[in-house]
Amino acid sequence: MRPHSGFSQRLAFTLLSGVITLTSAAMFIPFSADAAALSFITATAIDTDPSAVTNYSVQWNSNAAVTAGQTIRITFDADTNAFSGLTSIVLADLTTSANFTPVAACGAGSDEATFTTNSNPDYIEFTVCAGETIPSGTTTVNVLNNKITNPGAEGSYKVDIGGTQANSGQTRVAIVNKVSVTASVDTTLTFTITGVASSTTINGDPVQTSTTTTATLIPFGTLQPGTAKMAAQELAVSTNAPHGFVVTVKENQNLTSSAGADIDLFKDGSENVTPVAWAVPSGVVTNENTFGHIGVTSEDSDLNGGEFTGDKFAGNFGTTSRVIFSNSGAADALTPNVGSTTIGYKIQISSLQEAGNDYTNTLTYVCTPSF
Repeated sequence: MRPHSGFSQRLAFTLLSGVITLTSAAMFIPFSADAAALSFITATAIDTDPSAVTNYSVQWNSNAAVTAGQTIRITFDADTNAFSGLTSIVLADLTTSANFTPVAACGAGSDEATFTTNSNPDYIEFTVCAGETIPSGTTTVNVLNNKITNPGAEGSYKVDIGGTQANSGQTRVAIVNKVSVTASVDTTLTFTITGVASSTTINGDPVQTSTTTTATLIPFGTLQPGTAKMAAQELAVSTNAPHGFVVTVKENQNLTSSAGADIDLFKDGSENVTPVAWAVPSGVVTNENTFGHIGVTSEDSDLNGGEFTGDKFAGNFGTTSRVIFSNSGAADALTPNVGSTTIGYKIQISSLQEAGNDYTNTLTYVCTPSF
């Protein structure tokens, strides 16, 4: 009996190929690379936003050289021609990997290729110069200076690598809208005043604090002619203000007794703006402003270029607010010159200062952040 013709054909095919395995479910063929296909193809946009004007980098790997007269064409989505700007590309807008050099005209270099651009279809094409060869391997073409305009709609767009070279391939670039990320951070500000113990040195002054202060009281006690006294308070600021803060101090009046006598501001009532070394009251009998005075110093060493550095005092906190502490950024209430500092008040009288057991005034600190 003769075998069925269909069976004979299948058997002959199996014997000739030698590599086909038949099963009841599927047929498997060993993989072999297509010699005409490029491998490892990527197209990367620096900005993938629709309609963005951006740079591109295109890279591929080829197992075949591109010889003289052959072309490499990079086509941006031939289906829609949705890319634009390619025709404005000039030589300065192109960089390539070391295996070839784009040129405006063939010359004496090596691995040279001229280039042209086109719109509709949108492509860049390189033609290898006579006597030149672009070797196999990885090739990269970068388009710089924001020359390519993305399609106006989101989507996946083809990028083909072809031309008359032996190999070709295709990749895609995804055009998507940017993702906006938003957040908010609440503003913060904490300003505290604390007392300083007696026998504390302030800003290098030889006169240590003679009294212990609190957050709300500076008790100088009884003043003796010719003997200076020092008192101090600690200031601390914590804030997330990006432009920092400023702390000022201002008195509501000179230290004044119930009889109307006063102790003026340093020095001799002049309310000096620029800090200077401490000076004793001049005690001119015909000028009550010189009978006694009080001044302020700050350990904020970088305040206004370090104006208080070197044990100096100012007196302009009477008619105006005096800046005594500041920082240009966020503060932690701890770091000296940034989040904390010590303010000292020095007082001295002459023998001419009017008697009184109730000299008093009020200091007001103001902390102003800049957000």
